[in-house]
Amino acid sequence: MAKIQLKNVSKAYGDHNKVIENMNLEIQDGSFTVLVGPSGCGKSTTLRIIAGLEEVTDGEVWIGNQLVNDVAPGKRGVSMVFQNYALYPTMTVRGNIEFGLENMKIPKAERKKMVEEIAETVDLTDYLDKKPQNLSGGQRQRVALARAMVKKPNVFIFDEPLSNLDAKLRGQMRTELIQLHKRLGTTFIYVTHDQMEAMSMGDEIVILNKGQMMQQAAPMEVYHNPANQFVAKFIGTPAMNVLPIAMVEGKLGKIIDKNIFYVGFRPEHAKIQMTDLSTFGLHLSCNVMTMETLGSETLYLLNSEVGQFQVKSYLPPLIDTEKVHVTIPAEKLYYFDERGNRIYLKKLPFERLGEVVKGGVLL
Repeated sequence: MAKIQLKNVSKAYGDHNKVIENMNLEIQDGSFTVLVGPSGCGKSTTLRIIAGLEEVTDGEVWIGNQLVNDVAPGKRGVSMVFQNYALYPTMTVRGNIEFGLENMKIPKAERKKMVEEIAETVDLTDYLDKKPQNLSGGQRQRVALARAMVKKPNVFIFDEPLSNLDAKLRGQMRTELIQLHKRLGTTFIYVTHDQMEAMSMGDEIVILNKGQMMQQAAPMEVYHNPANQFVAKFIGTPAMNVLPIAMVEGKLGKIIDKNIFYVGFRPEHAKIQMTDLSTFGLHLSCNVMTMETLGSETLYLLNSEVGQFQVKSYLPPLIDTEKVHVTIPAEKLYYFDERGNRIYLKKLPFERLGEVVKGGVLL
């Protein structure tokens, strides 16, 4: 196992195409860390830098106690599982798993034992003599995992390994990878653009945007305490609603904190009903634009005088209605400054009806 550190790492292609800028990232030994972000944010490049497949433009890469900037990929103790599996089609499952061991000059009898042990771990014992084209997508993914595992690396790196699978199989493989990590106790670094994968699999999530770290924290910490607007909108389905404070100030009261430029709320934190409630918070009268019933939940797209936003409700859908009232409790509101950075407050930042409001109670 090994701790990973990127210290002031930058990566540029040419003079102007900077993919990663001054990144400082620390991945704990034995953790399951997920890098997530939109396409082009630098997450796959970060993986390739750790694996040694890309050289850094500036900065240092540490694996354990070793500076590995000039260490060859094969000597870093890292195994990588690719999006396309990269299996050899002319080799059997056994041959694919064994290939790396042959290059390491491991004796044949020892190779055979290692392959059979790994095949049993990932449930491939009955497929060792088959070729990749005769396997399902999930089985091919297991072969790629077994090939990485058999070398017993200090770090496993996964570059969107489930993106070619259907939704049901992705869910199954997510569970298997989580269980595999618990069994091995090895450092896992996983890249995805799917926030569901990130939230369900990782001990820690690292959110990237345009080559910069937006936030690194545990999944529920990221969800409940996003550091900025980008994270708030990226994590959560549907995304957090964010409105200019000027549009809702009259609905809340006089804003005391002049650093606040935006107010946000998660769709699932809004309460939708036919009549206005006295609950203290942000009250909006809305027209229903669309309604999507998804079984256990209903998604509403609403239009109000402050603009359009989404609400997620777990109550039975409202039938045959065009007008509704929405209340967002005051304690469920998020505040952001002019640059989109989160403003953390110990008390509510506004006055209502000329009276100071604390903890949702009029004084």
